[in-house]
Amino acid sequence: LAEIIVLDQFSRNVWRDTPRAFSQDGMALVLAQEAIKLPAYAALPTMEKKFIIMPFMHSESTRIHEKAVPLFTELGDAYTLEFEIGHKNQIDRFGRYPSRNKILGRQSTEEELAFLKTSTGWIDTKTAG
Repeated sequence: LAEIIVLDQFSRNVWRDTPRAFSQDGMALVLAQEAIKLPAYAALPTMEKKFIIMPFMHSESTRIHEKAVPLFTELGDAYTLEFEIGHKNQIDRFGRYPSRNKILGRQSTEEELAFLKTSTGWIDTKTAG
């Protein structure tokens, strides 16, 4: 759990607004994928489970988000599930998080730019379609 938090959360905050903020995402996701397979995962408190599965939410992979929704559903926390769905909707629509484009040196599409102008933030559940 601690290693996932360091890789997933610390990197985002220590290197905020730089490409390095996302540099540990892959390793955090690998650890999270392994952690949810462990029998001990089921016995963890909800808050600890949230931190373990957070790398799924941060992924820009549609396949990972297909796995994330059931994981967040199992937590029984409607707010966190809605937050994941908002993330998934962006990935389903754009194939990536438009808010990362500038930081990562990616060219934004016109649709992404329009979205960024009107988006209320990460938890924008109206982006599917």
